[in-house]
Amino acid sequence: MRMEITYASPSAGDLTYSSSTSSGSSMPNRPVKIIPLQHPDTTSYGSSGGVYSSSSSSFWSNSLFSGWWGKIKRMTFIDWIEMFLPCCRWIRTYRWREYFQVDLMAGTTVGIMLVPQAMSYAKLAGLEPIYGLYSGFVPIFIYAIFGSSRQLAIGPVALVSLLVSNVLSGIADSSDALYTELAILLALMVGILECIMGLLRLGWLIRFISHSVISGFTTASAIVIGLSQAKYFLGYDIERSSEIVPIIKSIISGADEFSWPPFVMGSIILAILQTMKHLGKSKKHLRFLRAMGPLTAVVLGTTFAKIYHPSSITLVGDIPQGLPSFSIPKSFQYAKSLIPTTLLITGVAILESVGIAKALAAKNGYELDSNQELFGLGVANIFGSFFSAYPTTGSFSRSAVNHESGAKTGLSGIITGIIMGCALLFLTPLFEYIPQCALAAIVISAVISLVDYEEAIFLWHVDKKDFLLWTITSTTTLFLGIEIGVLVGVGVSLAFVIHESANPHIAVLGRLPGTTVYRNIQQYPEAYTYNGIVIVRIDAPIYFANISYIKDRLREYEVVVDKSTRRGPEVERIYFVILEMAPVTYIDSSAVQALKDLHHEYKSRDIQIAISNPNREVLLTLSNSGAVELIGKEWYFVRVHDAVQVCLQHVQSIREAPKASDPSPEEKPSFFHRLLRQRGGFISCRARVR
Repeated sequence: MRMEITYASPSAGDLTYSSSTSSGSSMPNRPVKIIPLQHPDTTSYGSSGGVYSSSSSSFWSNSLFSGWWGKIKRMTFIDWIEMFLPCCRWIRTYRWREYFQVDLMAGTTVGIMLVPQAMSYAKLAGLEPIYGLYSGFVPIFIYAIFGSSRQLAIGPVALVSLLVSNVLSGIADSSDALYTELAILLALMVGILECIMGLLRLGWLIRFISHSVISGFTTASAIVIGLSQAKYFLGYDIERSSEIVPIIKSIISGADEFSWPPFVMGSIILAILQTMKHLGKSKKHLRFLRAMGPLTAVVLGTTFAKIYHPSSITLVGDIPQGLPSFSIPKSFQYAKSLIPTTLLITGVAILESVGIAKALAAKNGYELDSNQELFGLGVANIFGSFFSAYPTTGSFSRSAVNHESGAKTGLSGIITGIIMGCALLFLTPLFEYIPQCALAAIVISAVISLVDYEEAIFLWHVDKKDFLLWTITSTTTLFLGIEIGVLVGVGVSLAFVIHESANPHIAVLGRLPGTTVYRNIQQYPEAYTYNGIVIVRIDAPIYFANISYIKDRLREYEVVVDKSTRRGPEVERIYFVILEMAPVTYIDSSAVQALKDLHHEYKSRDIQIAISNPNREVLLTLSNSGAVELIGKEWYFVRVHDAVQVCLQHVQSIREAPKASDPSPEEKPSFFHRLLRQRGGFISCRARVR
């Protein structure tokens, strides 16, 4: 790689020549040592096919392609197998004596927890409980093969169940066969979308959704879910809705139909669940109580119903016995209306499942590819849809229990699936006597922990903007519905991102006393600036959306005098603007053109731009666009201090220029003409020395 070495200033060797050319100058001769800045030779790079190409975009494309191709060439046969079948990673290194016992215990614990939860979440989705059991059976086995997380417990979850209920209730009645068919079709669509996003490595798109949006959305959804289960406590039907106002109106209007037996039973079971959950979290030796809570609720409720046969408490009823049969999803004519919910459920899967899986992977000391994880979830949903499952994803509560129980590999998930299969084969006759209020208590107990009020308090103290985002998302979700709440939350989140990008942080720098370090004068009040020079640091990439804001701020700095201590020769205005570009990672063509315009604008007012420490991609873009030649190679520096020293020499020469002759305005040379004379004199002098 050949670089054309150009000193940052023609006076790099000894700047005293410029000052001495000014007649009558008495400035002391002080040499200024400057680190040379290397400029890329764009002509050689464009033709030789070196590291740089003729544009930064082609550089990046070549770099990305070469990195991708190099990674493929380094992959062995085993690497290829592990990429398509992640389960091979833990199968090859499985330690039976060390891992099997803890995997067996963890899988059994999660299975005991999943059976009642699956039925509860199916009821929340508006489906028969058997479809919750189906959803917790086949997808678990498929995920154990294709999923990359070893502790993530997938299956039905409350939030996805609410989304399914919300969209399907507007298309068909929950008692119709069409309702069930659409739920299964939705699983297929979600699986296909997750696989496509995983294969195309598009999981990064969800990073633009703020955590505040997710927290606000989850909190509001948890409240709606809890209220939607109130009908099983109160003993009468309430309106099915994703908005809080119709639900509350329905609860109030039907108060005269209140039945106390299901309310008492549900409240007692809920209190038992919360007590067991609290003890399981707070006492290490009682951790098993957290997982045993749902099973305890089902056993207590079933025992009471079996013995006393209360007529006012509704039961689950008959549940088909046996494993699900293979069937192809139907009702594809409704697929178009399910696309928005498919996108929403996929987004929830990425944010919740992949986030949980990454956290668990970090705790257990192995790497996890989020796109591979997304692909594994997609395959699990696709296969699940052929065995009557509705959309599934990773569960936070069950994954936490799986991890706390000591799960080491995906074998724990397989054991959970075996338990679900045994429940389908042998235990469904017992499920007939489970009270509906017991299942509702399980759902309410699960979603109580999703009400993240602590996050709101934290955001209030840390960042009012994120608190506002949390409030907007939760409020719109509660009062306008889930879809609108998500759209508004994401829209406001993106608006904040765009605003921050279009209005980047710009700092005026000053020199810290006794050093050559330059820092933000607002952060370091002791830093001092120099008369006639303003040093500006741009803390963001420069592109079409923010260049106008940057130009406006630079114009302000000409007029507005900072309150810091000023040193150097006394001059009446700004002659130099130094741009510290170390934080600038990228500059586009629009910004380059605006920089050229700014240079011409400054030139008309006798102001010179100097650029400090641009990275090689930014410098290459400026070179290809002609901005380096336009501004002058001698005005590009490695350090801010170098730029300041050169500019100070010129400011000194301006102040000490002779005033006796005082030519007329038409004949008076401009500041730029004086700089050109000094540069020309130095170059001719250097030629004579050679």
